[in-house]
Amino acid sequence: MKNQLENLKNQIILDINNANNLENLEVVYNNHFSKKGSLSQMMGNLRNLSPEERPAFGKLVNDTKEVVLNHFNLKKEELETAHLNQKLESEKINIHLPGDNLKSGSIHPLNLIIEDISNYFVKNGYEVVTGPEIELDLYNFEMMNLPVGHPAREMQDSFYFDPNVLLRTHTSPVQARTMLAKEGKPLKIICPGKTYRRDEDDQTHSHQFMQIEGLVVGEGISFANLKHTLQDMLNYLFKGEAEMRLRPSYFPFTEPSIEVDVLFTKKDGTKQYIEILGAGMVHPNVLKMGGYDPERFTGFAFGIGVERLAMLRYQIEDIRNFYTNDIRFLKQFTEEF
Repeated sequence: MKNQLENLKNQIILDINNANNLENLEVVYNNHFSKKGSLSQMMGNLRNLSPEERPAFGKLVNDTKEVVLNHFNLKKEELETAHLNQKLESEKINIHLPGDNLKSGSIHPLNLIIEDISNYFVKNGYEVVTGPEIELDLYNFEMMNLPVGHPAREMQDSFYFDPNVLLRTHTSPVQARTMLAKEGKPLKIICPGKTYRRDEDDQTHSHQFMQIEGLVVGEGISFANLKHTLQDMLNYLFKGEAEMRLRPSYFPFTEPSIEVDVLFTKKDGTKQYIEILGAGMVHPNVLKMGGYDPERFTGFAFGIGVERLAMLRYQIEDIRNFYTNDIRFLKQFTEEF
């Protein structure tokens, strides 16, 4: 019987190894491990043995069953893993979405001008300073030598929240705040930002526009320093020797005051002078209110209209193009990015 049991063990192991799927393995289990299987039948031979032989043969059958059952469990685990992998592979889906096709943008032409001017002045030792767009009348008008009732306010009276608070009409309030913060020390600053005035929108005017103002205060600052700064800046901006013209003007916060024109070549080849900015020597009253002794300190200031400068550089005829967000217009400046 031992030989018969050994042959049965080898047969069961062979059947287990030949099973190539879980269904075939289930057949092997029913043939050999069920109540009517070969191992159970082998155990039934105990009745044909003497009482002395039964324990040894029963142990041998159980040991054989344990060996082949271990083979069976290993094979079952192997086939279950293969079945699971096959199922996962067949049910696999592509969870990756195609990437968004994002087109490269460009810097807005007005910001290109601001960055270009800022780079020039930073290289020349200036500090870039910003301030609030909702401003007090004190900084917007009074400290700029425009007291209540001054006729020059009429051009700038704009969007008020109450009699003492308004949307700033120029970036000059930043200059006033900076002078107070410097506590009488020399300064060189530019102030870029949005400003607001009560203008009718047309080809050359807007109720909102960008401005860059500059202010230099120190000992011995002269009109010659102002003229040199303006000429050098315009040469830089127009990438060549810009032909500049100065005309007398009036601003309450500077004395003397000038308008600055640049000779501009139009698309048809004709030339004409275009007003580009206003400037002048800082008024003694402005210096005094800013905490400076006008007997000791002098200074100059200038204000650049960013839209006007961009219109000249890029030969744009309508200021409204800057604010309509037309992608066809903005794409023209991709190369500048």
